[in-house]
Amino acid sequence: MNASAWQMLLEGAWTTVWISGVSIALGVTAGLILALIRIARIPVVDQILVLYISLARATPLVTLALFIFLSAPTFGLNLDRNVAGILALTLNTTAFNAEIWRSAFRNFSREQREAAMAAGMTPWITFRRIMLPQMMITSLPGLINEMSFLIKGSPAIAVIGIVDLTRVTNRISAVTYEPLPPILVACALYMAAIGCLVWLQRIAERRANRLAT
Repeated sequence: MNASAWQMLLEGAWTTVWISGVSIALGVTAGLILALIRIARIPVVDQILVLYISLARATPLVTLALFIFLSAPTFGLNLDRNVAGILALTLNTTAFNAEIWRSAFRNFSREQREAAMAAGMTPWITFRRIMLPQMMITSLPGLINEMSFLIKGSPAIAVIGIVDLTRVTNRISAVTYEPLPPILVACALYMAAIGCLVWLQRIAERRANRLAT
């Protein structure tokens, strides 16, 4: 591969990283909010969220990206391709993250909550100071796995014209008729991105263990 091919691969990798990064940040936050709402068991709202989570988890990313991008003009919205891609990834990962957070809520020690309330803490202070820090640590493996799946599934947004790492790999292969080199480089770049997530997980777990001791 020449310098131009390397530049295209790095640009494609950057597109994958920043779109996935924005979607991950939005998805983790939105998932936590949805989990809080579901725990509250608000009538009608809870049923709507259950329906959304079920549909989002069952719908392939390719289908979701196409639906959002192609149906937006029908509602008077001319979405940019990147915005549509981020929206599709965010809707998908939010559904999975919501279930991860909800599981952490349900498995949290009732005794700790009761002790905090007995000490005079308000529900919000109990959640912010007692529950959330512990839930973040227990949920971290599941959240990191979901982030990894999102990055590996992000090539689906290429269907709406986003030039991500996988699409760049296909373009280079079509021009050079040598698919193996760009594919190997793309694999290495995907592994590097996911490796960074695993590395951050280990750092967070080590710090949590030190604080616990």
